[in-house]
Amino acid sequence: MTMILQNADLYINLKKLRKSSSLSQYELVAQMQLLGSTMSRSTYAKIEQGNRNIKVTDLVALKKIYDVEYSKFFEGIGTC
Repeated sequence: MTMILQNADLYINLKKLRKSSSLSQYELVAQMQLLGSTMSRSTYAKIEQGNRNIKVTDLVALKKIYDVEYSKFFEGIGTC
């Protein structure tokens, strides 16, 4: 299972995208589950809070739901 490392900007971006789409965490997770994700609402909440990493497969589902480029998730993240 591939995970994306925790980064504050990533989680801020995830929350901004969800809110700009006028989706609750429940609604978003329901859409993700329709795309094959097994994520729960409580797990997604932990991700937005920066307390849990996100799976790459879940990021793929979010890209489909939001219809954005992957770069939207990583805005503001500097390079090493």
